[in-house]
Amino acid sequence: MNKLTIEKRAAVISALVEGNSIRATVRMTGAAKNTVVKLLADLGSACRNYHNETVRNLKCKKIQADEIWSFCYAKDKNVPDCMRGQFGVGDVWTWTGICADSKLIVSYLVADRGPMAAHDFMLDLADRLANRIQLTTDGYRCYLNAVPAAFGNDIDYAILNKIYGPSPDMARRSGPSECIGCMKMAKIGGPIGAYVSTSFVERQNLTMRMGMRRFTRLTNGFSKKLENLEHAVALHFMYYNFCRKHQTLKTTPAVAAGIADRQWSISDLMKLLDKVPN
Repeated sequence: MNKLTIEKRAAVISALVEGNSIRATVRMTGAAKNTVVKLLADLGSACRNYHNETVRNLKCKKIQADEIWSFCYAKDKNVPDCMRGQFGVGDVWTWTGICADSKLIVSYLVADRGPMAAHDFMLDLADRLANRIQLTTDGYRCYLNAVPAAFGNDIDYAILNKIYGPSPDMARRSGPSECIGCMKMAKIGGPIGAYVSTSFVERQNLTMRMGMRRFTRLTNGFSKKLENLEHAVALHFMYYNFCRKHQTLKTTPAVAAGIADRQWSISDLMKLLDKVPN
């Protein structure tokens, strides 16, 4: 990585944050594969550290949370018997919490989908907020214990259960079932019904699948190692929060949330590498 010019680093980072795979980035930039992976690892670590230090004391009012599926090494059904039960092999979930107003990704966690992961995710989310919020999740049962454990009664919490129709026929088996209705249920405090929604966080799931090749379905671009997935997620959210102008906001989520005073460039992202030990 140290042999790359500043221009080549910028080209590599630009390719990665726009959803290109490692091999596609290699073909586009001419950089060696190991160099691209090393750059991703170093920058991903720097992005994670900056997020942990900076995205705090937020004055958000409405948060939506969800979890999105991906996998490492192989899908669960194809994991060798000798590797079953090992986290980072098979199903991996990324938990996300988004501010409905600023569209800022407040908290994220790459983990399994168990109750401990839900608990850790909610604790991290609560630690980054400066005031009482209204939170909406889907009906996944792990939230029902994790939310009060992290927030107590100092929250307005509701769940949104979507009701789906019959599964698509075999000709369309890869398509989603049709949503035919939803139920809103208040769980803690007095959530405002009009704000009970998961639309923004579900739209963020699409942004993740388009912005990270590792999340694209039905391809061979999935992560082979868990740590590379974690680095890619950290880079994606750093770019999304600080560099990518949101179409409806006309600025970046970080500026809208008051934790940045301007839109970052790729050059600003690269400056985070100065904080990475050699």
